Amino acid sequence: MPAEVLSYFLKNSDRRIRLGFQVALQCAPFLKRLKVSCVITLDSELYGELDALFCGMNISYHMLSESDGKCLVLFYRPEELEAHLRGPEISSLIREYGYCSRDLSKTLRRLTLRVRECMKNGMGFPHEIGAFLGYPVNDVRGFIQNEGKGYLMTGYWKVYENLAGAKMIFNKYDRAKDSAVNEFLTGKTIREIAV
Repeated sequence: MPAEVLSYFLKNSDRRIRLGFQVALQCAPFLKRLKVSCVITLDSELYGELDALFCGMNISYHMLSESDGKCLVLFYRPEELEAHLRGPEISSLIREYGYCSRDLSKTLRRLTLRVRECMKNGMGFPHEIGAFLGYPVNDVRGFIQNEGKGYLMTGYWKVYENLAGAKMIFNKYDRAKDSAVNEFLTGKTIREIAV
């Protein structure tokens, strides 16, 4: 996609157009059900528009942090994220970081606390956030154990195992992004883009 198109939509004065384009661009794999959730950084002024954007859809959102006019937002489908987090490998991983509840709202509160803690201490994101985003457990563990170094490839996440599988997933994500953005450019709403 030409940089001019990206720039036009991301700087558009119409807040709803700007938000819709950003969500189509950055959340496409999630909207197309290839990912269990996604995280994006929004201008804080756009956060209030999310209710209208996702009205009537089974998509929820949760603000993880806010500072300097920006907010970090997690988008998810509650039942799907809850089922994902209950998987044995994922639940084992996140328990290591103090996530003890099977209640999604408590789990998200814990994630919010961890995100804010890490950001306050200049540590970026808590490493376990990859488990919430549907990254392969072995890659999340590989990232933690190797402190983000020694990966085989970087794309949507840093890959430590199953390079061929990750490349296939990255290609699917790229196709989803192309599809979602093209649909948005032809006038479709986020509701029409999401499956």
